[in-house]
Amino acid sequence: MKQINSQKGNTLVALLVVVAALFILPWNRIDWGRMSFGQDRVVTVVGEARSQEKNEIASFSAGVNSVNDEKDKAIDEVNETIEKIIAEVKKFGVEEEDIKTQSMSVYQSEDMYWDGGVQKMRKGQWRVDNQIEVILRDIDRATELTKIFTENGANNVYGPNFRIDDTSKAEEALFDEAIKNAREKAEIIAKASERELGKVVSVTEGGSNYGIYPMSARMEGAGGAGFPMEGGSTTVSKSVTVVFELK
Repeated sequence: MKQINSQKGNTLVALLVVVAALFILPWNRIDWGRMSFGQDRVVTVVGEARSQEKNEIASFSAGVNSVNDEKDKAIDEVNETIEKIIAEVKKFGVEEEDIKTQSMSVYQSEDMYWDGGVQKMRKGQWRVDNQIEVILRDIDRATELTKIFTENGANNVYGPNFRIDDTSKAEEALFDEAIKNAREKAEIIAKASERELGKVVSVTEGGSNYGIYPMSARMEGAGGAGFPMEGGSTTVSKSVTVVFELK
């Protein structure tokens, strides 16, 4: 029992000595050495790639507007015409999911007049507008579609805006090309630095860009006119930032 008490006493004394040392010794002045994690020599480059892809779809905006002293008559005129256009567009072969209302407005204009030298405003005619967007998936028939709009009462038509429908395959190919372009640039830098190019440390995708060039024709009161149109192509580009190891 005396031996156990002696051991406890020794442990307590040692603990007190350690605690005292924490407060007495100048720990901040002791050189413990330094531990650091050095970064390998690397080179960072941006790789780019682009391609021309044939446009696959075209979107149109077709609108009908009416001006009338009576609001209900203006609304009825627009509704009747827009319903006729939609029916003809569906008959033409456009699916229902590719037709949607883009905007609609009903408002009464205000006319300015003078009364005894005082400028006043009074309610004027009602103006109603309905605009629909139509997506055409057979761009070779774009001219035919414009004729449907104009022959059935659309008094303002915008488009077509040609674009690509599915970009996934083009993006995969461009990603590989962008990595290849980055490696070529990095090899030039490594050679100029009298070093060898090592493994890829990291790759950061910079995104895809699509250079869309719409044909922004506006047709008002064009009757049954049709316009020759070419679908053309869209420039697709992708960039990546790649970090390579330098040996």
